[in-house]
Amino acid sequence: MRSTLDVIKERRSIRKFKPEQIKEEELQAIIEAGLYAPSAINKQSWNFTVIQNKEILDELNVATKNVAKNLENEMLRKMGSNEKYNCFYHAPTVILVSGKDDERSKVIDCSAATQNMLLAAEALNIGSCWINRCKEMFELEKGQQYLQKWHLEDYVGVGCCILGYVEKALPEKKILENRIIQG
Repeated sequence: MRSTLDVIKERRSIRKFKPEQIKEEELQAIIEAGLYAPSAINKQSWNFTVIQNKEILDELNVATKNVAKNLENEMLRKMGSNEKYNCFYHAPTVILVSGKDDERSKVIDCSAATQNMLLAAEALNIGSCWINRCKEMFELEKGQQYLQKWHLEDYVGVGCCILGYVEKALPEKKILENRIIQG
């Protein structure tokens, strides 16, 4: 079994997945890791919505790309306009992480939960990537319709965690530089 530090060091953002769905027990372990994340005043103001339906993922992909087409960032506009680009990189599982709208620390709390899920996925040899683009999509009418359908009217989308089995092995991770300042 790998140590926690090894899991942290070995985790990568995966963008190429096998089409097969992850196992239910793996999904539950990943969600459980998210539930154990720290949160302000232990409010645990997050919600995890698991999406494994390809049709819904395709709809969310189109809606998210439509948002990207109108952003100021030129690279994101190009990605949104690219017919072949998939915001979720064809991952078979997407976990929408949303936070209670009236909670002051929702973004920080949801970010901690997302990181826990990413690390749990790595520990289980499941590829993952943190996707932020869906946040803006859930602010638009189509995204709001999904939040209502899923009974999340009091929540805001913070980000997504995509999951799946890795298509191929990745090269070793390179650390840019040590940015520790001691005073």
